[in-house]
Amino acid sequence: AAEGQRFRVFCSSLADVFDNAVPVQWRIELVRLIVDTPHLDWLLLTKRVGNVQQMVWPRWMQAGFPANVWLGITAVNQAEADRDIPKLMRLPAAIRWLSMEPLLGPVDLGAAYLPCPNAADGLVMDPSTGGYECCSRCDYTGISGEMGIDWVIVGGESGPNARPMHPNWARSLRDQCDTADVPFLFKQWGEWKPTERLGAGVLDDPREAYAEVVDDGKLQFIEWRRIMCRVGKKAAGRELDGRTWDEYPEVAS
Repeated sequence: AAEGQRFRVFCSSLADVFDNAVPVQWRIELVRLIVDTPHLDWLLLTKRVGNVQQMVWPRWMQAGFPANVWLGITAVNQAEADRDIPKLMRLPAAIRWLSMEPLLGPVDLGAAYLPCPNAADGLVMDPSTGGYECCSRCDYTGISGEMGIDWVIVGGESGPNARPMHPNWARSLRDQCDTADVPFLFKQWGEWKPTERLGAGVLDDPREAYAEVVDDGKLQFIEWRRIMCRVGKKAAGRELDGRTWDEYPEVAS
């Protein structure tokens, strides 16, 4: 703070502070630390967003989270997005963000049926209207800069059993963010990288995004190898369509 710099702190990257097994005292100490360090932006990521309301400091639910709290959830497919984004939207955090890693399928963020912020009766969006208009007072897309998601991080899976991420899944989220003026960060491809044929525009049909499932429930990668090749996390890199995407929300110091 004395040097005029503002840093981000990714809290508990290998844990979840809102897990039921976390001692209450740990969260109390974390809250005190966050309040005592307003010059730091705290990134809290959880897979258990349904626990947040009952576990955080009651004043945060009444007056809103401190401006230096960025509350994020993990959403790796459409089912998780539909289930957890509405829960995130009900929490009064200054910055709400999505960690879509590992991305395991295509996701339409506008289809999450988010509650209308202007509707006292809990009216939800109807995607059949085309513009996702939920009432006469707003045109709410779900990821708009004013009322919705403030940041989206996308990445593929790494590790020995990593599943491939179709390029069109990442491109779709990038384009959705661009349309809604939401910062987009592409973290990595993971173990799998698009083939040269795909890069040349040969196999870019979204219908290629679905691998076959055999009787034992395991993914059959025959079709995937026409789209993606396994080269390892380091060799795959983090460029999407020839460039890196390192966009972050703008916050006041």
